[in-house]
Order: sequence, then structure tokens, then C-alpha cells
Amino acid sequence: MATEQIAEHVAEAGEVAHEGGIHVAIAAEKLGEFFGFPITNTLVASSIVFVVLLVLAFTVGRRLKMIPGRLQSVFEHAVEGVYDYVAETLESREMARKYFPLIVTIFLFIWLANLMEFIPGIGSILYHGEPLLRSVNTDLNTPLALALISFFVIEITGIVAIGIVKYGGKFFNFHSPIDFVVGIIEFIGELVRVVSLSFRLFGNILAGEVVLAVATYFAPYLLPVPLMMFEIFIGTLQAAIFALLTLFFIKLAITEPHGAEAH
Repeated sequence: MATEQIAEHVAEAGEVAHEGGIHVAIAAEKLGEFFGFPITNTLVASSIVFVVLLVLAFTVGRRLKMIPGRLQSVFEHAVEGVYDYVAETLESREMARKYFPLIVTIFLFIWLANLMEFIPGIGSILYHGEPLLRSVNTDLNTPLALALISFFVIEITGIVAIGIVKYGGKFFNFHSPIDFVVGIIEFIGELVRVVSLSFRLFGNILAGEVVLAVATYFAPYLLPVPLMMFEIFIGTLQAAIFALLTLFFIKLAITEPHGAEAH
């Protein structure tokens, strides 16, 4: 059954090639409007991912038992392991309770969105001549939105945890010219995180889709399947990297400046 689905997806992936070559669209295709708001195929796909996560949350939540079975035990051990890692990184179980849901949600959303690319029908079902569904993270708007959410959570967390004066002192330090320059460099690095987080995810997923399109066009019965397996690994890895970087940046945000610690 799995082999048939992969073969079906390979056949569908070949439809991205036009008669004269391979068509790769950087921007998401617009399907219509809703009160002047553009509806793109990546927006439709991300809505499906959101609904799937919502259904899974309610389904798993309703089936939890006081005396767990084997499947629930495995699930609980996995959640407990991740929770302990977050608590260890943040050095606070109270902080872990606050940010564990965010970290896990970021991972699950990106992971499911990346896996969705390999479901038969993605990119091949047309609506008014355009693909109805498209891999979510091949549209820069989605990684950028996730990066902005991560950025604002990190900055607000730092301000709330150590105070606006101490947090601002990490970037605007007037004790010496060297401290001032180092602080400005760190401030620029803080802003660049939005670019690095979004373009890392966007670039890796889009590149994978392009490679699969090229492989399907030139060697449809040889290269696509192993490349798809590799891209599933890359999609999982990118989801983990985005979530872990958010966690580590939160840890850096709540850490007081070295001068304050020495004092």
C-alpha cells in the first residue's frame, strides 16, 4: 500500500514539468479572495495542517486513561522526555510549563506541514488551473510568520524575566566603547534571527521540492523514491532545528548580562 502511494506521488510530481522543461513557482499561487484577503494554496494547506493538529489534540486528550496502555505509556514517556529536556535547558520546571507547549506546537506544525508534501494530490489537484494545495513551507510567508512569532516570544520573555533595563543592557552598554560595539553587534544578531530562522526553513524545503521535481523529470523511475525518503528526514530535522533554536534563544534571553552576574 505504501509503495503504491509513493508511486502515485511520483507520477503526480511529474506533472510539475511542462512540455519544454520544469516549472518551479517561488511564490504561492493565488486561488481567490475572501473579503479582499488573498487565498493561496499554501494558506489552504496550512489550514488543513491546523485542523489535523486540532483533531489529534482532541482525540488524544479524550482517550487518555488513568491506567495507561502500552501506546499511551510510550506517548507519555516521549512527552516526559521532551518536557524534562526543556526544563533542563531553561533550568526551571516553571518556565518549562510555560514554553513547552509552544516548542512542541512549533515542531509538530512544521513537521506535519513538511510531511504533507508527500501526500498524493499535493501539487497535482488543480483549481482554476492552479494547484489547490502546495507544501506550506515553500511559501516564505509561513516560515517568516513562524520566525516572527518566535522572535517576539523570545524578546518579551527576556524583558519579563530579567527586566527591561537589564535586557536592554545586553545590547546598549555604555561602559566602554568595546562593550558598546559588542552590544550593537548582538542587537543586529538578534534582528537577523528572523531572517536566519525563516530562510533556513524556506530554503531547505523549497530546495528539496525543486530537487524532487528535477529528479522526477529526468529519472522518474529511479531517483524520486530515495530522494523522498531523504526529504522526509530533512523535513523532520528542520522542524526539530526550528523548535530547538527557539528554545535555546529563550534560554539566552532569560540569562542576565555577564556584568550583572559578576556583580
